Amino acid sequence: MFTPVQFMLRTVLLIVVAIIANAIAKKVVVNLIQRLAARTKTDWDNIFVRNNVFRWLSHLAPGLVIYYGCLVLYPELELNGWIQRVAMAYMGVILLIAINSALNASVDIYRATSVSQGRPIKGLVQMIQIIMWSVGVITLVALLMNQSPWKFLTGIGALSAVLLLVFKDSILGLVASFQVSANNMVRIGDWIEMPKYGADGDVMDISLNTVKVQNWDKTISTIPTYALVADPVKNWRGMSESGGRRIKRAIFIDMQTVTFCSDEMLDRFEQFEHVAAYLKERRVEVEAYNKEHGVDTSLVINGRRITNLGTFRAYVIGYLRNHPMIHTDDMTFLVRQLAPTELGLPIEIYVFSRDQVWANYESIQADIFDHIIAAVPEFDLAVFQSPTGRDFGGIGAQPKVEAASS
Repeated sequence: MFTPVQFMLRTVLLIVVAIIANAIAKKVVVNLIQRLAARTKTDWDNIFVRNNVFRWLSHLAPGLVIYYGCLVLYPELELNGWIQRVAMAYMGVILLIAINSALNASVDIYRATSVSQGRPIKGLVQMIQIIMWSVGVITLVALLMNQSPWKFLTGIGALSAVLLLVFKDSILGLVASFQVSANNMVRIGDWIEMPKYGADGDVMDISLNTVKVQNWDKTISTIPTYALVADPVKNWRGMSESGGRRIKRAIFIDMQTVTFCSDEMLDRFEQFEHVAAYLKERRVEVEAYNKEHGVDTSLVINGRRITNLGTFRAYVIGYLRNHPMIHTDDMTFLVRQLAPTELGLPIEIYVFSRDQVWANYESIQADIFDHIIAAVPEFDLAVFQSPTGRDFGGIGAQPKVEAASS
């Protein structure tokens, strides 16, 4: 046995040695590791440094000093067992935090690989972290109480129904993560749409419980991971990988302006670059058909005729085929006439742009329709537009009468 003064001196000595060990581990060992990591060509060691893995491990030094110092300085005290259990629990917490940081670092390292876009592992790692912390905390509590961890684990088994309820989202998220990864449904960077959750933008992160989507207005929508499997998701990745982005838009033609073309009209239309070759070939074909079948061409309704609407569609086809930003061979290319409506006769353009960038795509689409709408009157056609106040402004107005000259 030793006196209280000796006990205090030894305790102070133990604390001072623990502080010195902590300082050496932090200032010397950790700084040395950081310098070595900065000099290497690999990135994984720098990622471990950024996630403070080595800094957390340095906190083991005072725990080890206290654990083994008790054996040397207080060999006869019954307090030794309790102090050592506290020291072990402290080191256990530090190890759990360090392993947790190492797992986060492994996710960052994996993200730097090309495989990570199609096979995210953050959800799986988070589940491992939950299991690790659950088992670790139970073990540490059992250690402090000097009991077997199996007693706590069997007690928790009786509460399995409660645990399933508490961890319901995590379990569903884990299953969904496996399905999303195995079926390659959604990747980080994909553009997805989920109107139910107000999401329309790029996937930023896929974790165990949530998926973060940055919308086009720069807001962020958070979606439960299991919703990727349970709810409808529109993924635009196919568009990105195809190399084209669809343009599908129609203009409405006033049907009262559709007519058969006279020779004067056809002569004028043949001067238009994108339809000249078509008209020359078409006129020869129509004339040969009418002659062969003895058609009375004095009436325009007899036989085959060329219409201004058909000529306009041929012009749009020629214009688009000569457009440098439109796919013409390897993707759908249509200029079609849809069923008439109360708004007129729709002429729909269904093609694919070579540029998929949103701003560029919209600019290409706008330029195309600027030109086509401006070209409609050149074919003696008119674009249908619902009447406005300007159209009715002149109805009922009295005509101006010029004053009689005296």
